[in-house]
Amino acid sequence: MANFLIIDTALEDAIVALSKEGKVIAELKNKETSSHASFIQVAISNLLEDQKMSIQDITAIAVTLGPGSYTGLRVGLASAKGIAYSIQKPLIGLSTLAALAHAAIQSAPSDFGQDYQIFAMIDARRMEIFGAIYNNECNPIITEQAIVLDTNTWTKLIHQPTICIGSGANKTKQFESSQKVCYMTEGYNSQILLEMATKKLNAGQFEDLAYVGPNYLKEVYIFPSK
Repeated sequence: MANFLIIDTALEDAIVALSKEGKVIAELKNKETSSHASFIQVAISNLLEDQKMSIQDITAIAVTLGPGSYTGLRVGLASAKGIAYSIQKPLIGLSTLAALAHAAIQSAPSDFGQDYQIFAMIDARRMEIFGAIYNNECNPIITEQAIVLDTNTWTKLIHQPTICIGSGANKTKQFESSQKVCYMTEGYNSQILLEMATKKLNAGQFEDLAYVGPNYLKEVYIFPSK
């Protein structure tokens, strides 16, 4: 079984985790967005030491590519690329919106049946979000994009029972719908990122270290103040 190093600094809370035999065995989180850059390398070193592992024991590095915080995405990917290059192991890029969709599918209400969609969204100031819509098998119906929410847009997008998940979901509560809509405030976790990374590893879907970049969707994004 593969051993993964997982790095996620795309959103407000950063995660660094290690996996072995298909399970996350250890993780560290950082809730201070401004210190994600200094957190990553220390967290990796501490996790490896605690688990008595060497960086050479890692089979692949998985990193979230966005969308999300401009600064967070840059520092996370830079660290992941540097490690992948130094130990000559594959780099696997993950979507934050797809991770949210996976989380929604795992927690979907039983009364939703099999005919529903997931609207994954990340807050991007005012009435704008970074969003994508997926079916209940996590295949994209509407690809990742910046979306300005209004009544007309909402009506066009919500044409079947929908699970809204992510930091932008609260913005949609003001809109009425003839469809059943469920709101989830929780996000994804490192186990979901591991499952996504394992699927890509088995399929040989790796990033090119020379060309991979963050998926900003818009050029600059800084999280809104709470």
